[in-house]
Amino acid sequence: MTDKIYTSALIIIGDEILSGRTQDKNTSWIAARLNELGVRLAEVRVIPDEKEKIVETVNLLRASHDYVFTTGGIGPTHDDITASSMAAAFGVELVLNEEAYNELLSYYKDEDEITPARKKMAYIPAGGSLIKNPVSGAPGIKIENVYIMAGVPKIMQSMFEAIAPTLKGGKPMTSRSVTCDLPESVVADELGAIQARYPDISIGSYPKYQDGKFFTSLVLRGVDKLLLEQAVAEVAAMVEGCGDKNPEIV
Repeated sequence: MTDKIYTSALIIIGDEILSGRTQDKNTSWIAARLNELGVRLAEVRVIPDEKEKIVETVNLLRASHDYVFTTGGIGPTHDDITASSMAAAFGVELVLNEEAYNELLSYYKDEDEITPARKKMAYIPAGGSLIKNPVSGAPGIKIENVYIMAGVPKIMQSMFEAIAPTLKGGKPMTSRSVTCDLPESVVADELGAIQARYPDISIGSYPKYQDGKFFTSLVLRGVDKLLLEQAVAEVAAMVEGCGDKNPEIV
């Protein structure tokens, strides 16, 4: 009986990401943490602050993955529409959450400081629950298998760590690499043959250019460490046979 593979998707919501004004710094961090938990990040989508697009994407991905994580669009401004869009995706109302409001009150200390814009952050889709935010007060939201988090990396990371103990995963993926000074075209055929012999190991080829020289990094990933080491040994031997007698194995 094979172990269940848990998969997830990440939806990055924000016109500022698509325009290039803001650089996404969350994907690699989330991917690494999910792998530690035995959850594979299977796909990442970057979408605009548009209700219809958010609804469409969330409903598609939540049906095909164990978990869906979103970043961005839960602040106090007019273009922060993730919470209301999630309510539409699940077909529920957006309601004032007393716990979320009290967390805002605890953060701002004075009810007069909770402006209508800030109060907006206490509205969540009916049936949802809160994700703790120890950094800035405004919580994230969980509804079924969808986790709605902030876009600011420090805040997102604190929210993720709050939910990490609740995520169920399988065996984490282990990664190894064999780097050689050969072009991809030299190793392509034999690398394909090795991949065919190891269907449970993911093998990728990534060319590099540095200091006027071309390199190829062959990256192998799998959950079975013994099988992974066997595949790495075969790839290293193949590289040596193709002409690089001293590949770097990490």
